[in-house]
Amino acid sequence: MVFDINEYLEGTTVVEDDDEVRVEAPRSGMEFDSMKDLTSYYKQYAKQESFGVWTQRTRKDDEGRPVYVTVGCARGRKYNPTNNNISKPRPTTRTDCKVRVNATLSKNDKWVFTIVENGHNHITVSPKKTRFLRSHKHLDEYSQMILDLNDRAGIRMKKNFYSLVVDGGGGFENLQFQEKDCRNFIDKARHLRLGKGGGESLNQYFQRMRDRNDGFISNMDLDDEGRLQNVFWADARSRAAYEYFGDVVTFDTTYLTNRYGMPFAPFVGVNHHGQSILLGAGLLSNEDTETFVWLFRMWLDCMNVRGPKAMITDQDRAMKGAIAIVFPETRHRYCLWHIMRKLPEKLGSHAQFNAGLKTDLQTALYDSHTSGEFEESWGQVIAKYDLHGNKWLQSLYEEMSFWVPAYLKSVFWAGMSTTQRSESMNAFFDGYVHSGTTLKEFVDQFDNALRKKVELETMTDFNSNNQTIPCVSYFNIEKQFQRLYTNAKFKEVQKELLGLMRCNCSSVSTEGCILKYQVLDEISTDDHIKTLDFCVYYNEEKVEVKCTCALFQMRGILCRHALRVCQLKKINVLPDVYVLDRWRKDLKRTYTLVRSSYDDQRDRADARNYERVLKRCSKLATKISSDNEKISAFLRVVDEFETKCEGSTLESAYEQMKAKANVVLDKGKKILSPNVVQGKGRPPIKRKVPPVEKLATKRKKPI
Repeated sequence: MVFDINEYLEGTTVVEDDDEVRVEAPRSGMEFDSMKDLTSYYKQYAKQESFGVWTQRTRKDDEGRPVYVTVGCARGRKYNPTNNNISKPRPTTRTDCKVRVNATLSKNDKWVFTIVENGHNHITVSPKKTRFLRSHKHLDEYSQMILDLNDRAGIRMKKNFYSLVVDGGGGFENLQFQEKDCRNFIDKARHLRLGKGGGESLNQYFQRMRDRNDGFISNMDLDDEGRLQNVFWADARSRAAYEYFGDVVTFDTTYLTNRYGMPFAPFVGVNHHGQSILLGAGLLSNEDTETFVWLFRMWLDCMNVRGPKAMITDQDRAMKGAIAIVFPETRHRYCLWHIMRKLPEKLGSHAQFNAGLKTDLQTALYDSHTSGEFEESWGQVIAKYDLHGNKWLQSLYEEMSFWVPAYLKSVFWAGMSTTQRSESMNAFFDGYVHSGTTLKEFVDQFDNALRKKVELETMTDFNSNNQTIPCVSYFNIEKQFQRLYTNAKFKEVQKELLGLMRCNCSSVSTEGCILKYQVLDEISTDDHIKTLDFCVYYNEEKVEVKCTCALFQMRGILCRHALRVCQLKKINVLPDVYVLDRWRKDLKRTYTLVRSSYDDQRDRADARNYERVLKRCSKLATKISSDNEKISAFLRVVDEFETKCEGSTLESAYEQMKAKANVVLDKGKKILSPNVVQGKGRPPIKRKVPPVEKLATKRKKPI
């Protein structure tokens, strides 16, 4: 029979009865067709009378078939304290209540009440509070689906539960479960979905990803016992994006994200909007040169043996050695922010640290345009403050080519001077993972975080192509960049154009077709304005411009000093060499068409069908929710259809997931979970208290 819902809804008049159906009190001799019917009846009666129930005892025959059962009040046990601390007894609900029913299986296969006790020795709860009784709690399948779906989306439990309060129940009092029940369900669902979380489940996860996407690459480094040591993986989208944005990469390992203490090691680049983009990732058990060499080689092979042109890391000897081995042609740079952050720690005890030393060091570092100027300024600071014996400054001076901007001006850094990109990527994952996250759960939630990252980039692409930032000047060069660059990069161009007002340009000399200009730039600092001197060289034949600040060489954005000369020479359109493809919005980049290897359970046909039916019913509910007659007619159709389906075996998506939880994808040697490791570079949770302070604290305590 085919049901036509429209026929049922037209011309139907139904009187709705809001009164709940009450059941009679149990009595001796009542019969039931099955044990399920018996317990269902008694639960309904208990809920009606506002008390909880539990199955006190059952007895089975030789064939294992139940033949006797006792169901009674949930408060029907004696209190036996198990807490050794008698001064702090735990609360109990047990009162040795005698309310119960005994039932036996008769010869005609009917369950019959033999003994019935209905008198409680305690006060029953209010009918509105029966939802707190354990036996009357029920987390329906719709709520399970919503909870699981929101959990996959990274929504935390409080908001996840409250969505059911608002959407499904219309208030806490209308729900048959509590937040704790939802937490328990999610814990079980994660366990079934993710496995136990160790090395073996992570291996199975990677196997599924490889089966689903040929571009997914992973590698697991094991010790002699088969225990997981290090992990590397990169999806197809990251590998494709590397072709466009793999010239400059930051690498940082100061972020812990799992219960084994393994540092998360992301390879991060910058896309055409200036946003962080992931180019691969790893989990490490050690932070020594050998481990970094393994990870870098895995990543290099993954990217078709084409290393980055420049790489930024923190000041780590092991990383430095590994980069020299694996990426000999890559320009390595230390994170400048990490070095400058150590100034108070290393030099704070100096008497003149805040009276000139700190400022002079920063001036030597940031205001030196050439290596010669820096070395001269550095030497003056060392002599002025008598720092010849400072070993930390000596070590920095020996490695000045790794961190001093004057030595790095000839290299393109895409606007990066620190590992802040890696740290911002780490911060992005903070809402999804934590120190107790299992390995498999980490990678799964890692995918969830990347989905949001990809969506953010897609939205920014849309905005750049559909929104135009107005020009701030009549300079034709500004219109050129407005038409070609993404909005984020065009704003950087506008910042330089606005700086033209503070630049004074004058001709210095002419040698053939090369003109030299002096540009004085007024820079605003916190407490004063200082004037910096820059030289700009202009080639009239090739229409080339170059400034000693090297902003274009380092960031790909033409500086205000060069633009001032272009304005002076009445250049309306810049040559293509000054318009980098890297920042353009009109180019089609193929990596945006590549789908990441998300482990999405909804790819299954049954899950898609489930959502399809749910959405259809939701739309219909919206249409008829204001008409009680149509709702009653619709529910009658559903009841009839449900009756026809009673013979079918319907299995929920959650149950199917549970059944498939033990499927083993890799028949090889079992991979053991890693040992808990202690990384380096992360500060202690609490400040170390010196012995003198401990002694003083003890003396202050009252006796």
